[in-house]
Amino acid sequence: MKEPTVFVGIDVSKKALDIAVRPSGIHQRVANDAEGIGEILELVRGPDALVVLEPTGGYELELVCALVEAKTAVAVVNARQIRDFAKSRGKLAKTDRIDAEIIACFAEANRPEPRDLPDEQTRTLEAFVIRRRQLVDARAAEQTRIKIAPKVIRPNIQSMIDFLSKQIDDIDKEIKISIESNDQWRAKDDLLQSTKGVGRVVSSTLMALLPELGTLNRKEIAALVGVAPFNNDSGAKRGRRTIWGGRAAVRAVLYMATVVSTTHNPAISDFYKRLLAKGKGVKVALVACMRKLLTILNAMVRDGQRWNPSLATKIA
Repeated sequence: MKEPTVFVGIDVSKKALDIAVRPSGIHQRVANDAEGIGEILELVRGPDALVVLEPTGGYELELVCALVEAKTAVAVVNARQIRDFAKSRGKLAKTDRIDAEIIACFAEANRPEPRDLPDEQTRTLEAFVIRRRQLVDARAAEQTRIKIAPKVIRPNIQSMIDFLSKQIDDIDKEIKISIESNDQWRAKDDLLQSTKGVGRVVSSTLMALLPELGTLNRKEIAALVGVAPFNNDSGAKRGRRTIWGGRAAVRAVLYMATVVSTTHNPAISDFYKRLLAKGKGVKVALVACMRKLLTILNAMVRDGQRWNPSLATKIA
């Protein structure tokens, strides 16, 4: 990519796109539809532009796809990073125009790495995986409600639980069909599931939401998922290291896989017990095991190698 000289921040909402361009100072608002996206493409045309925006639950997807297809560099940046950047500059006010300007300033100051657009098949798998998570969350909420609901309401809630379970089963079938129709995915799924503690849900989530698995080094993949510890030191003070940011949906399934692995996967179980024996807290030990499991899976995908206990013991 050519070094950018034009930095574009876009604040995305359901109906509108607010644009700020640096260093020109241009501000513009367009509709979040095909016509508005076309206006943005005209505005940022050229190899010198870097467009940055925040994830908004899907309202940004059409714009991102259009920018990537137009060969315009675009980065989707965690909203918390943007807000922390704004606070560091003393920008506490929040409007769509101000947000767009802050994002443009962030782009100019930090120059985040542009993203590649997954192919249509990968986007389809990602959509299925995300929808499955939404359905599981909705069913869990209904299962909580039924425990405390008046008796007269429980049949209605149970009907919803049954409906959501059927929807989850249907999504699972679609995910299975998608994976089996792709030779690379089928091989990768077989490789990942050779690890005790990693089942079809974890495997499909990693393939859909963490396509970088196997292409980054251990520190990079841990930071991307959000299980890399960050220092919290100042002067003589040595604070507790914490994890921050990353891909929450990936981290959620990795956590569940790790909990299972601490019981059923000897390599992770032994590591977990050693940490506890050293006086580490349960949460600290689990996060360390998450990082270890992720690192092992990353190496397996990188090398095209199924689960191997000797490989696991080499990874701290």
